[in-house]
Amino acid sequence: MTTQELSKPAATTPALLATAAIICTAYQAFALILLHVLRADLAPVSNFISNYAVGPFGWIMTTWFVVGACNIVLLSMGLARSGLKCITARIAMVLMVVEALGLLVSAAFPVDPPGAPSSRTGDIHDYSFLVNIINFVLIPVLLASSFGSHPGWRSFRPIAWVLAGLIALAFVIQLATLHKGMPYGIANRLFVAAICAWNLAMATRLRAVLLSRG
Repeated sequence: MTTQELSKPAATTPALLATAAIICTAYQAFALILLHVLRADLAPVSNFISNYAVGPFGWIMTTWFVVGACNIVLLSMGLARSGLKCITARIAMVLMVVEALGLLVSAAFPVDPPGAPSSRTGDIHDYSFLVNIINFVLIPVLLASSFGSHPGWRSFRPIAWVLAGLIALAFVIQLATLHKGMPYGIANRLFVAAICAWNLAMATRLRAVLLSRG
């Protein structure tokens, strides 16, 4: 057996983390599109995606949160294996673990149904929502700033900054529409779409970086 044959599994095994992250992102996109079809009674303009977790087919939205947590953990593990060692990257990886925990909390504590009185479960979900969206803004910025120090990520840095900027813009739009009568549901979906685009781009690049290390 040649040295090249021995090194190939070593590179392929961590790359499976990125492949699994791509699959997770695909599931999240499919599940969210499916919920828009199955729950046509919930107007996208005036409902957060979290509202899909309450009522018929709520389990699909719950799995969306759980798969999202798995997705971010897989990316964090892959990034650690890719050789990113600067302080900003390490902070981002820690925040990714916090993000995963926040998504699991969102899954375990559904939002209060529209028009229902506030409950402790709903309040916990709201708090996790705030933690999640703040982390989703910070993580792409921290990682983009760290990519310049790694040869495998350096050429991806401009794309990373563009995606981080789109997420930050979507975040601002989300906050600006958190008022009755505003299209906060649409803003919420734009924010999620930006995150899904970042997840997919990151996982795809991560896979290439990990494979090249072999």
